[in-house]
Amino acid sequence: MRTRNILLFSGAMFASALAGSLVGPKPALAVAREIIELQRDVTSILQGQQSLQTQMTQDHTVQKTLIEQSSDTVNKLNSTMASLQKSVQDVQANSGTRLDTMSTQLQGLSDNLEEIKSRVGKLNQQLVDLQSSVQSIDARLAGGGAPQPGSSPSPVGTKPSGSAAVPPSGSAPVSSASGAPSAGSAPSADTLYSNGLRDITSGKYELANSEFQDYLKYYGDTDLASNAQFYLGEIAYAQKNYDQAVQEYDKVLNNYPKSFKLAPALYKKGMALLELGQKNPGVKELREVVKRYPGTEEERRARAKLKDLGVGVTATAAH
Repeated sequence: MRTRNILLFSGAMFASALAGSLVGPKPALAVAREIIELQRDVTSILQGQQSLQTQMTQDHTVQKTLIEQSSDTVNKLNSTMASLQKSVQDVQANSGTRLDTMSTQLQGLSDNLEEIKSRVGKLNQQLVDLQSSVQSIDARLAGGGAPQPGSSPSPVGTKPSGSAAVPPSGSAPVSSASGAPSAGSAPSADTLYSNGLRDITSGKYELANSEFQDYLKYYGDTDLASNAQFYLGEIAYAQKNYDQAVQEYDKVLNNYPKSFKLAPALYKKGMALLELGQKNPGVKELREVVKRYPGTEEERRARAKLKDLGVGVTATAAH
């Protein structure tokens, strides 16, 4: 039994050796061929890696260039937007100045029209008085010099009682107030006022200021005195002297309660207070314009300004 096992083990060893010889190392030529193919594959892989790295470098460069170009474009766009915004702000500022100038000019034209109407009314009254005087003289002549019953006509060449006196051409009107200028001592009221309107509408503010000051000095009790006072406020406002403008508008509001410049004066006072940074007083004055002068241009403009400021037309009661 033991001998049999030894024989079997020896046979197994022989078989193993035979099998090992059959599956043993290949000839050197085959090994060299595989190494060459392996080197070729490695070289191909390295070349592919090199190409991939080159492509990635190029892509990175392109991306960097695109990012730089985009950054430059964004910077240029920001610069353009800033310039455009500044231009819009300049246009808005200029538009506001132009609107104020146009408003002043419109006020001047309106006052010119009112002045013309006033002059026409005075001329009509003078014509009526003159006609009455002529009729009275004709009646006296027709009656042989005897006055008509109930009438006291004036002699030829004199002004009838109650009629308006016509001042000589080029002379200053004589005011009933004490200290009024006599004929020839100062420019006429019409000349001073017309010159002031002409100069304020043409932007000659210093000259217009002097002319309106003179008008108030010599003709402070006339119908157009409140207009002259209002234009002193307009001049100060145009010169951005808002403190002085508020004072001048206050004089219109306090000294001329029947002036048709009350609504413009109150509105411009509110605007001047806003320019001074006094929002609450300015808003209060604009609300007063809306409350006291409905239907006027000033009321419409006050409403628009209050809307821009984000406040209501009426004050909100505190809770």
